[in-house]
Amino acid sequence: MQSHMPLTRDLVLVGGGHAHALVLRMWGMRPLPGVRVTVINPGPTAPYTGMLPGYVAGHYGRDDLEIDLVKLARFAGARLVVGAVDGIDREAGLIHVPGHPDIRYDVASLDVGIHSDMAEVPGFAEHGIPAKPLQRFARTWDEWCADVVAGAAEPDVCVIGAGVAGVELALAMHHRLNALGVKPRISMVDGGVALAGLAPDTRMVLFERLRRVGIVLREETAVREVLADGVRLEGGRSVRSTFTLGAAGARAHPWVETLGLETHDGFVSVGPDLRSLTDAKIFACGDCAHLTFAPRPKAGLYAVRAAPVLMANLRSDLAGTPEKRFRPQKDYLKLISLGAKEAVADRHGITVSGRWLWRWKDHIDRKFMRKFHDLPKMPPAPLPAVRAREVDDVLGDAPLCGGCGAKVPQGRLTAALESLPPPSRADVLTAPGDDAAVLATGNARQVLTTDHIRAFTEDPVLLTRIAAVHALGDVWAMGAAPQAALASLVLPRLREEMQAATLREILATAVEVFRAEGADLVGGHTSVGAEMTVGFTVTGLVGDRAITLAGAAPGDALLLTKPIGSGTLLAGEMQGRARGADVLAALEIMTCPQGKAAKVLGQAHAMTDVTGFGLAGHLLGICDASGVAAEIDLASVPIYVGAEALADAGVRSTLYPDNREVAARMALPTGPRAELLFDPQTAGGLLAAVADDQAEACLAELRGAGFAAARIGTVTEGAPFISVR
Repeated sequence: MQSHMPLTRDLVLVGGGHAHALVLRMWGMRPLPGVRVTVINPGPTAPYTGMLPGYVAGHYGRDDLEIDLVKLARFAGARLVVGAVDGIDREAGLIHVPGHPDIRYDVASLDVGIHSDMAEVPGFAEHGIPAKPLQRFARTWDEWCADVVAGAAEPDVCVIGAGVAGVELALAMHHRLNALGVKPRISMVDGGVALAGLAPDTRMVLFERLRRVGIVLREETAVREVLADGVRLEGGRSVRSTFTLGAAGARAHPWVETLGLETHDGFVSVGPDLRSLTDAKIFACGDCAHLTFAPRPKAGLYAVRAAPVLMANLRSDLAGTPEKRFRPQKDYLKLISLGAKEAVADRHGITVSGRWLWRWKDHIDRKFMRKFHDLPKMPPAPLPAVRAREVDDVLGDAPLCGGCGAKVPQGRLTAALESLPPPSRADVLTAPGDDAAVLATGNARQVLTTDHIRAFTEDPVLLTRIAAVHALGDVWAMGAAPQAALASLVLPRLREEMQAATLREILATAVEVFRAEGADLVGGHTSVGAEMTVGFTVTGLVGDRAITLAGAAPGDALLLTKPIGSGTLLAGEMQGRARGADVLAALEIMTCPQGKAAKVLGQAHAMTDVTGFGLAGHLLGICDASGVAAEIDLASVPIYVGAEALADAGVRSTLYPDNREVAARMALPTGPRAELLFDPQTAGGLLAAVADDQAEACLAELRGAGFAAARIGTVTEGAPFISVR
């Protein structure tokens, strides 16, 4: 977001696999100035597969084995694009992500892992679940276990594939179901020989464990069809199954083969520098790569060992530093879970088993995950030894927030606006202070507003989407229909091609948002500065009556269309303390337009959008303009997931202390939920005072349109004041 060094190269990491996760961690500790890093992944987390059997068995929670890519990207100074790549235009240097403008690259690296889908087996797509990708499997497994415990599903499992992964998962599933008080019935089927490639003694240990717990293994038996309640085998035989798991080998993602790169069984062929043999600008690592110089089985160990080499060679391409050669070890220690907290070890034909091995494996796995759960604290750039008085006071002890957390405090802004003279033109119908100006244009009435956002994300597409929705909020709050928009952009210093690509991303996104709300983007202004800022001036058309802050009457219901807490979540994300999934969930709500909500609330007596001054500050704005008081039911105020816990831990936006000054005009309980009333919001909800007899109908219509709307309080008689209960 803030870069005094020009950005001249785009590095794109496709996939959040083990190697890329380690590269991001190393990058955060030693970034290469001038490089813009993007990581693309289907979700906000990446699983550590070594702990998957332990999760299935119930030994670990989801957070234990998931790498939070939102935190990791922030640490690395990278932008995270949540989406699934479906192609790369190598000639144009563009990566395709559905629903997102194409992403340019100078150097790209693939670490997208493998999948275990079995599309060639009839019925598997409808009734089976692949072990990879993990997120879908983990969710489905948890839901099915709950159904089994509730008696809604029979505890019949069939695992297709009897390699190490299949056996580990079958034993883990058996242990979990037993722990839940259910007697499982588990079958395993493999078209070849089970556990091929392991030492004979290791195979015997695993076969004995399967026999002891009652898991039935059928080797050299092909699967003909997967049904809703079973699996049909060759020869007409079948086994019952209400949970059919696919774990039969490693399969490459189909889109990789469309890239025109040399592949081996669908995996990208790379040399010892981890570059594609076809395209020197594309690297590949982990399970999606085929090491032509030293073929190895698919195992996470090789991705982990390759990460420093990948990091060195990416830097080599981007900056001209020396390259390294990857020299993978020939064999590796296999630690295989046995369901309960026991494991068997296999290396160089030697087999050892016992509980102590599981403890050792657990230690190794947790040590690896601590690299990402406990990211190192990187010191900020040192300040000059000699500096002006009060510089430290202005800087504070936390980084400046982006979004509305970077606004000028309400008190100072109000004082400045009060110094402005009243309008001198008859066609300017409102004075400064409302959400938007109202202008008379012939027989029409037009609202005019402007807003801009200091970047809080490295992704210009996400920033633009939120900035556009945020700017439109003032138009909607006035009961107007959006008409036209002008962009006001400040871009960091970028190489020509990167600048052009960034502008295309921003403008394409802005056009999409405004067109969907009936408005046109008609121009604007761009400049270059130290950091990215995106803003819009928006006009709208309104009928005879614009909805303003004035007009709320005692007895009116107070309705809010979106949760609060975004400022705390964004501050927590900047500090590396917020869960990535919570941050992305909030960002998704922040990108949701509110044109439909504004139409539902078209008969509101008063309305505003809740932004930088927090719910309390904006509600007091209505109270002051309307000459009324208000009551808030704190339990009814919707809160973003994760925000209250962060507030309880002391996380605050940089604008929070100034926003809290209005507490002098409130009766306020203690606690983190109450403190969120002063939290600055970006692209926040509409706050409307509506007639009490219309409130329930409005709420029903808002919720039917997909808004998490709530009645949060009531307008009351009295001097402007807020009582919170």
